[in-house]
Amino acid sequence: MDDPVSRIDSEFTSLPLRELADAALTQAKALGAQHADFRLERIRQQQLKLSDTSLQRLFDADDSGLALRVIVDGTWGFASTVDLTPEAAAKAARQAVEVANVAAAVNTEPIELAPEPGYGDVTWVSSYEIDPLEVPAADKIALLTEWSRQLLAHNAVSHVDASLDQVRECKFYSDGSTTAIQQRVRIHPWLTAVAVTDDGLFDTMRTLAPPAGRGYEYLTGAGWDFAAELAELPELLVAKLSAPSVKAGRYDLVIDPTNLWLTIHESIGHATELDRALGYEAAYAGTSFATLDKLNQLQYGSPVMHVTGDRTAEHGLATMGYDDEGVAGQSWDLITDGVLTGYQLDRRMALLNGFGRSNGCAFADSPSHMPLQRMANVSLHAAAGGPSTAGLIAGVQDGIYIAGDKSWSIDMQRYNFQFTGQRFFKITNGRLDGQLRDVAYQATTTDFWNSVEALGGPQTYLLGGAFNCGKGQPGQIAPVSHGCPAVLLRGIRILNTAEEGAA
Repeated sequence: MDDPVSRIDSEFTSLPLRELADAALTQAKALGAQHADFRLERIRQQQLKLSDTSLQRLFDADDSGLALRVIVDGTWGFASTVDLTPEAAAKAARQAVEVANVAAAVNTEPIELAPEPGYGDVTWVSSYEIDPLEVPAADKIALLTEWSRQLLAHNAVSHVDASLDQVRECKFYSDGSTTAIQQRVRIHPWLTAVAVTDDGLFDTMRTLAPPAGRGYEYLTGAGWDFAAELAELPELLVAKLSAPSVKAGRYDLVIDPTNLWLTIHESIGHATELDRALGYEAAYAGTSFATLDKLNQLQYGSPVMHVTGDRTAEHGLATMGYDDEGVAGQSWDLITDGVLTGYQLDRRMALLNGFGRSNGCAFADSPSHMPLQRMANVSLHAAAGGPSTAGLIAGVQDGIYIAGDKSWSIDMQRYNFQFTGQRFFKITNGRLDGQLRDVAYQATTTDFWNSVEALGGPQTYLLGGAFNCGKGQPGQIAPVSHGCPAVLLRGIRILNTAEEGAA
């Protein structure tokens, strides 16, 4: 296997990383900082977008800089710069200490961090084969063009949008006891087919391939069969155009992981961020009903449920070797046998609430931002020896099978929600019975998850996710994956979105 260091962007490793870190950390300690940690990052992004095979967007971004975070007499200080010289690093340290000294007058809660062992000099690289940013843009455009042509060749497809997002994130971290060099690569391809009929009908259907912590090999068959999906998508869109509108009521549901990942993200992922549960954070997603007094008490869901937070999942978007506080990646329980048993923590939240150790959830989306407590890969485990998706469907007499994510809405406590999807299929007597339209499922978080009767086996498990989970003020985004199997739920309320919209 290749040496991990040899896989990291050579322009990044050629920077005087340790010299810059030493200049900043030495200056911070000399000025009285009890804690200091240093980051230097280079984040490269490329976005491609085609409309009907014509290139509409080719965007490249390169964000580099260094940052220093300090604690001075119990108060945070932070500073960053794009000037990558030892003098600028030392100046950033002076600015960070000055910020802490000024902020001390309004700080009402001294900052302390849970202990974390030092790991020395370490290197970590995410699991991928081909760095997509090393592949010529012309080759990627050619592939998206070919995929678009395949869809446009069908008489029912009027338009096709195709997009490809790619990120390579290099990060150097040092706090004096841990020095970590890391590189993560992620990629997200998707296509949307649009149908417009002569009699005025309009609808769309998007591919279900999730974003992944993989390289360019993802587009050529590693982890997803794009050829098979593109071949079936036009006929699925045709059937959707003529599908009947759903009748509102209560139905048994079989939900595919391409849809359920988003429900996990909104109703479990955000709800188990401890800073939200304690009211320290409310931006973007509100606080949480899953407050600390409910730990080890709340029957969050069915006893068949086992949900973990995880920074180690292969190809996970939130997978990393070490977080932005030098905490090693790990996996831990959030929901055990349906009961709330854990939270996502950074070092401050961990010590403040008696958890002893962080589980590695501090992350900043750029060198210009201070780390926040951010979501790990929050995943629902499959049932060992569990049924296939078809096996789950076989247990439903009158229900709906749902695949693909679309729109959603959830309240500021992560409790009342509504989700739609890309594809809906009527289930009659244990078999799929044509598509439906205008479907949304609505529930409270605990009612929904306690309605889970059965989980699919490992063969149904998939990592879904998103590049752009938002949090904080100023806002930051973070990539995150959520794995799950197909799931059978009983008696979930279904709304007809056309009727709701008309009302």
